[in-house]
Amino acid sequence: MIKRPDSIKSGNTIGITAPSYGASIEPYSLLIDISEDNIRNRGYKIVEGKTARLGDGIGISTDPKVCAAELMEFYKRDDIDAIISAGGGELMVETITHVDFDELKKYKPKWYLGYSDNTNFIFPLVTITGVQGIYGPCINGFAKVWEDTEKDSFAILEGTKSSFDGYNKFVEPVKEEQEVTPEYTDEYLRAPYAYNADRELVSFVPDKTGLVPAGDSTITMDGVLLGGCLDILDCLVGTRFDRVKEFNKNNPKVIWVLECCDLTPMSIRRGIWTLREAGWFENAAGFVFGRPREAWKQNMLGVDQYNAATDVLKDLGVPVVMDAEIGHIDPMLPVIMGAEATVTVKGNSLNISYNQ
Repeated sequence: MIKRPDSIKSGNTIGITAPSYGASIEPYSLLIDISEDNIRNRGYKIVEGKTARLGDGIGISTDPKVCAAELMEFYKRDDIDAIISAGGGELMVETITHVDFDELKKYKPKWYLGYSDNTNFIFPLVTITGVQGIYGPCINGFAKVWEDTEKDSFAILEGTKSSFDGYNKFVEPVKEEQEVTPEYTDEYLRAPYAYNADRELVSFVPDKTGLVPAGDSTITMDGVLLGGCLDILDCLVGTRFDRVKEFNKNNPKVIWVLECCDLTPMSIRRGIWTLREAGWFENAAGFVFGRPREAWKQNMLGVDQYNAATDVLKDLGVPVVMDAEIGHIDPMLPVIMGAEATVTVKGNSLNISYNQ
């Protein structure tokens, strides 16, 4: 069984480290202070690593060896009860070159919270170390007015809730030409999500022809949740961090939870093909896809965010749920990777209930 870390409570200590980007520029350098104050006000102590605000690395907070050493140290320390990543980023693959996931098995499991580039730590933490991790907001996400995302993240950390419903509204991405660099006022940084769209899940169920729209059917999936950012998972295939075949031997039902950041519809399709051909989906009980940031509503020669997945997965005979609130488009539903869960979907209703 994949181990669940102990819940944390007021008086415990949360470590902040930057194995990917650090909070070295605005708005992150401003958000980290507000976030830490909000968490302290909840009763927690904060230990901020020396990497947390660095930006002297090439495409990363600092030297990857330094990032890895601090990450390992924080995980091993008895006086740190949970870890929240300082941010996402691009080159955490270079950090995990120096992380020994097998060695971490010797230490008491603790919660690690982050998303995007943090897939580099959470995925091997589950598949190699055998410890659950939380795919959810990094430290800067806790600077704003706390809504469901932030409350649910701490509900997982504190062990106060085991059933989570999806969120009914989201912030639909705007085109780049419409984006305006904001003035980082205190009011702006603390503002709630600027919802502008209603959630609409796009779901498919298998039949003898492949995958067809689910309609009013109720989809129920049972299994161990596993996945993260597809941008990163494609990089791990075939490396020494790829232990998925061994993982599948011990976990007969896997619900794959996937999302992506910078991938186009074509690269999503290629990425899913890569994982399928590598045997990762051998035990797939179903798929839940988050809304893709870059590929949202894109069409490239007939390939869109939907058939990029369904055409590759149609022969697996399992349901596929798309446009869930997981990943880079706000708000984000935190997910416990490595946990046994039941995912239920009917129409636009989504629920994840954890079984332990």
